[in-house]
Formats: sequence, structure tokens, C-alpha cells
Amino acid sequence: MTKITVYTDGGSRGNPGPAAAAYILKSSAGNTIGGKAFFLDQTTNNIAEYNGILRGLEAAKAAGAAQIELLSDSELIIRQIHGQYKVKSDNLRDLYCQVMERLAGFQSWQARHIPREQNKEADALANRAMDARHDVELSVEAASAVKPVRLGVLISGGGRTMENLDKLIKACKLSAEIACVICSRREIKGVELARKLGFEPAIIRVKDCPDIDRFSTQIAQTLAAAGVELVVQAGWLCLWHIPAQYENRVMNIHPALLPSFGGQGMWGHHVHEAVLRKGCKVSGCTVHFCTSEYDTGPIIVQRTCPAYDTDTPDTLAARVFEQECIAYPEAIQLFAEGRLSVSAGIVHIKR
Repeated sequence: MTKITVYTDGGSRGNPGPAAAAYILKSSAGNTIGGKAFFLDQTTNNIAEYNGILRGLEAAKAAGAAQIELLSDSELIIRQIHGQYKVKSDNLRDLYCQVMERLAGFQSWQARHIPREQNKEADALANRAMDARHDVELSVEAASAVKPVRLGVLISGGGRTMENLDKLIKACKLSAEIACVICSRREIKGVELARKLGFEPAIIRVKDCPDIDRFSTQIAQTLAAAGVELVVQAGWLCLWHIPAQYENRVMNIHPALLPSFGGQGMWGHHVHEAVLRKGCKVSGCTVHFCTSEYDTGPIIVQRTCPAYDTDTPDTLAARVFEQECIAYPEAIQLFAEGRLSVSAGIVHIKR
């Protein structure tokens, strides 16, 4: 009896506004076997959510599923499916009936609410369709078909971004391999985390070098010895002079929407405090190629999230980090696929 897990998501930018619905299909072994997002133009969040479920169930049936586990981060809709809440909206009732008919067509089914952080793949796919304003199909073979790019990971803190990249690499969801890890401090959590993940980090500290040129040379030599093709700064706080061979081959992720809230001293909680002081309604993250200046260089990927009046720097940071975990792998995958080019200081992404 074939069991398929269906992750679904839907949303709109405006409610109603430009919207998309998405699904991801996974086998009982946890392998991704399909996925697609559909651009819906102007509609509401709930209609998009129901469309994602309906399309996902149809795709699972076509894939031969007999058992279904349906997962959604919309608690309301899961409660409606279980009959705990009545569907009052005329706009939703027909979609609800179609979903229940599809579920009845399987030998058995379960529907379960999951938190948003467990639904990142479907969320990312729906956002891609909204950004592109057309349907987007998940390329299941994309990561395995592309030669892994050798990464040099630079850290100065806890290493959460490094851990996220390593997890995606091991799950065959990112065409990359970590060739070396460089730490700018000895006594940080990231050193032990790197060892736990199987990497012996190189410790290169500014204070151990006579000047920034020597510091930069040591970094470049370590990267070259490991055959690094792409450098990813993952919570790296040190300025270094990027050599010519690594031009447009060093990425950084900044916890705000550059060019706002960047520059020397703008890192960690300092960024989020500045965003909240200005009363911004939106924040997010920016992946960019690095130059030898703080937070400059061509922008590759940006993702947004709301900033609320009730936020603290910590609550906003947590919401921004959710987007970082999507944006950085996306930028690295685009690099691995050879889809990035830089002209006149602007990154162009090939289709």
C-alpha cells in the first residue's frame, strides 16, 4: 500500500492580492518525489491554502498513493477538514467539498497541522511562484544532477547557518559540499559544532596577524588548499581583503534588506534594533556577493517578513532567520547551477 505525505501551503500578498498555492510530495522514506506551485493572481490566503491542498491530493492520486498524510501550517483549515470548524464562506465551501471528495478517494488519510518552520519547502515554492508570477515546478533531480560546489564556510559565532547548510547537503537538497570551515575566534560554539558535524575548523584570528593583509592572505591560502569554489560567510564578522580569484565567489547574508541597515557595526541585534527604531513594517534578509567593504556588493536573493510594533530584537531576529534558512541555500544552488552572472554591479539570474 503506497503512502505519500503531502506538504501544502498557500498565501497571498494583500489578502486578497497576488497569490500562489503549492504542494510537495514525499515518499514514506522521506524522499521528495514531486512538487509544484500555482500562481493564482488576486485571491485570499484561505483560497490559496485550499488550492494547495486540492492540487496536492490530485498529484498524490496520480502518483499512485493509497494512503495520505496531509500536512498544512493552516490550523483553521485542518480543523475544518476534521469538522471542528464550519466552513462559512461561500468562496471556500466548494473548494472544501472538493478536498473532502478527494480525501474519500484514498483508502485511508490523515490531516495534521504543522508549524510553519516544518513547512519551509512548500512555503518557499509558493513564494517563488508569487515572485515569478507564473507556475513553478520543483525539479526533483536538480540537486543530484548538478556537480556539488565546494564551499568554504566562514564563521564567527554559533554556526547555525553552517548547520542548516550541512543539513540540506546531507539531505541531497543542495548541490554543495563543505570543503573547509574557518573560524575567526577560538572560544565560540561554532568551533565545537563544526567538529560535531565532522569538520576540523581552521582558526584564523585577526589579532594573531600583523595586519589585515596577512590576515586576508591566510584565509585565501586556506581556502585555496581546500579547493574552495565558493566562500559563504555564515555569521562572519571580520573584514578581509578578497583576492581577485574570489571576485563574485564570496557570499554573505545580512539580516536586513540592504542597502538599508548595513555597514560597520550593523550585525546581529544591532540590525534588528535599528529596524525597529525606524518603525519599519517589513524586514528580511539579503544574500549578496562581497566586496572588501562591509555589506556592499551585488544583491543575489532577498526575502521579506513582517516587522510588528510588538516585536523585540529577538522576536524579529527569529522571524528573519527563518527566511535566511531559505534564501542562502537558494543563492548557493543558483551559483552551483551556473545561473548567476554579474554585470555593472547587478546580479542577473538565468532562467
